[in-house]
Amino acid sequence: MESTFGKNIRVTVFGGSHEPEIGVKIEDLPEEAMDIDEERLQSFLDLRAPGNGPFATKRKEADRFEITDRSQSEDGSWQLRAVIKNTDQRSRDYKKLADVPRPGHADLTARYRYGDGLNMAGGGPFSGRMTAPLCIAGGIALQYLEKQGIKIGAHILSVGDAQDRAFDPLAPEIDMVKGMEPGKIASLSEEAAEKMAAVILKAKEEGDSVGAVIEIAAAGVPGGIGGAMYDGIESILSPIYFGIPAVKAVAFGAGERAAGMMGSENNDAYCIEGGEVRTKTNNAGGILGGITTGMPLTVRLSFKPTPSIAKVQESVNLKEMKEEQLRIEGRHDPCVAVRAVPVCIAATAIGLMDAMAE
Repeated sequence: MESTFGKNIRVTVFGGSHEPEIGVKIEDLPEEAMDIDEERLQSFLDLRAPGNGPFATKRKEADRFEITDRSQSEDGSWQLRAVIKNTDQRSRDYKKLADVPRPGHADLTARYRYGDGLNMAGGGPFSGRMTAPLCIAGGIALQYLEKQGIKIGAHILSVGDAQDRAFDPLAPEIDMVKGMEPGKIASLSEEAAEKMAAVILKAKEEGDSVGAVIEIAAAGVPGGIGGAMYDGIESILSPIYFGIPAVKAVAFGAGERAAGMMGSENNDAYCIEGGEVRTKTNNAGGILGGITTGMPLTVRLSFKPTPSIAKVQESVNLKEMKEEQLRIEGRHDPCVAVRAVPVCIAATAIGLMDAMAE
């Protein structure tokens, strides 16, 4: 199965969790983006690879990418295709789920839409596994943006009632994020990371899972990128964010907090700083009217708890049309957000790159 997004740069993700391979095709890339540091790109992919640490599924995948096509069109734009081989599928864990949909998963809705012929083992094309090829596209975009002076970072803001401190909205401390390595919790505070780890491990011990919030910041984004309505930065980024499995809410800047503010509180007052127009606050999250202001872009993504849990759940048998209890087997993350931090960075990078190509 394929899924495509992008207006100026087209990104198509293909494959499935238990198919032989997953991959991505990127069309209309600028020539500057083709100067790819492949070793650094692989290190970026390693951040979300499964099988590392106590917070991740035990499925072990190296996630080594291979570029299978790199070609230039007559108009000078470039196309790139890359794949990742799936090497540790265990489809037997999902055989009995063919007729018993897992609560919280796309099993039932996929059946409504595509019938019963779609390979849904491991979540099929709806699996978090599909974020690996997204990280290829986003990792390439990240390298391109850094050459333009744009830096993107992210950390886990909260897990349950355990909270990290938020980025400074005027000067996000992207270089101060700790734990940006496989199997670690990315945070600004080591103490917060320890508290979040305790919440995740407790849920895991109880056969349950827990949700989280990831905060993303992009610094160095110039003003004037985006457009009105459906050409706006929020309109460009949101579909990419919602393509990340388990994302249930997106908030730019003050987000939902703005609903409880007065206009005099929410409006960001202008000032002159270093000969440039700046704002004294950044409730807008670096975006006004869908167009970047030149202030840091800030956004928060809310992730639901992993729906695959060890506890017995209520479901139905679609073949026999009767209610049935279900205990899910297999290997699953107790908190998907831990490995989703690089995915959020990747989604932001490819979205900004697409907008800048206008």
